[in-house]
Amino acid sequence: MGLKVVKFGGSSLADAEQFRKVAAIIKADPDRRYVVASAPGKRFSSDVKVTDMLYHCYDMVRNREDITDYFKQISERYNGIIRDLGLNFDISGELDYIRNAIMHHSGRDFAASRGEYLNSLILAKFLGFDFIDAESVVYFRENGVYDDEKTNEELKKELKNHDYAIIPGFYGVMPNGTIKTFSRGGSDITGSIVARAADATIYENWTDVSGCLMADPRIVDEPLPIKTITYSELRELSYMGASVLHEEAIFPVRYAGIPINIRNTNVPTAPGTMIVSSTNEYDTERVITGIAGKKGFSVITIEKDMMNSEVGFGRKILDVLEDNDMPFEHLPSGVDTMSVVVSTSYLDARRERIIASINKRVRPDSVVIEDGLALLAVVGRGMVKSKGTAARVFDAISDADINIRMIDQGSSELNIIVGVEEKDLEKALNAIYREFVK
Repeated sequence: MGLKVVKFGGSSLADAEQFRKVAAIIKADPDRRYVVASAPGKRFSSDVKVTDMLYHCYDMVRNREDITDYFKQISERYNGIIRDLGLNFDISGELDYIRNAIMHHSGRDFAASRGEYLNSLILAKFLGFDFIDAESVVYFRENGVYDDEKTNEELKKELKNHDYAIIPGFYGVMPNGTIKTFSRGGSDITGSIVARAADATIYENWTDVSGCLMADPRIVDEPLPIKTITYSELRELSYMGASVLHEEAIFPVRYAGIPINIRNTNVPTAPGTMIVSSTNEYDTERVITGIAGKKGFSVITIEKDMMNSEVGFGRKILDVLEDNDMPFEHLPSGVDTMSVVVSTSYLDARRERIIASINKRVRPDSVVIEDGLALLAVVGRGMVKSKGTAARVFDAISDADINIRMIDQGSSELNIIVGVEEKDLEKALNAIYREFVK
């Protein structure tokens, strides 16, 4: 089929048994040539992820606490994997260096990144693959922003020197040589970066679920899997809380036109979900691709007579938000009203200042802020071709005795955003799911 880049998440590399599953998957297909590894995740529900343990070590040092005993638990996680795999591999020198570096204030990102670094060393040894340190091929700029051009150029050169290799996920290097991490879940991003540099035909992202689901299984019972989803649809669902794949992981492969296949390490025969640039196919019976929702929003409502004829009114409102370093989510408006949906967490520290600024800039008849809003997104490339989809969404919510606070539909007709009270979010999601998935 062509060269494949594969990424394995923390649950897939949590212990020796999972390492063996991963090795079997990789060796089953010689096209799986470049592997991105995460740090060990939870082995059981009450377990602690190694990355969280490393963050804790960093915090202990900042509080002038001795990390010697606690770090032994981290060392044992790795030595236990090595021992259970029957490897003749001594990483005591690496562990001593990492412990001492953390004790001497090497930095929070350095501490966190060592989970992926050590796991990748072990996986490379177990598979007999080369090891490429992400520090030597993934670059950030002075301002901490990922440097895609330099990374792609240097990584492409390096990969040509290796037929098979393991690359740690989650981190890269700053111009001054210090380690810099992506946000949590950033190994997904590294996998996407490697796939682009390798000119891969597909990027396989292996985790502990058999692909993307049509809804959150914690809210909707046994939601159906999504067979195919576009990058745009996934972005909409990820923004609203769907979390199978880090949302920033989409961009490098989308740029290169490389599809992503979400697969389950524990059920390797399951086809999973294909994430593609575009497709004309959609489920004519269900119409929608998925639904997702998120709480924690507020609505700033500005009322003023003849607002619609006042040139620059909307710009002045947005200038107030920009002056306060606050992004906005949606802008549902009427003739004499303008509403701005914002994250409550951004608003809390700026509430009074924003109201005062709006009053000064546009002299409105009233400014009201309402909290406790939840947004839910109904997403599907088939909606534009199916009559009555919006009516079905609104009827389902109404039949569940839920009041709709806001409606916003994108110009692409890819999604319908509905605002409801936070207390009604779960009920609304279930109502919409039942309407489209009989």
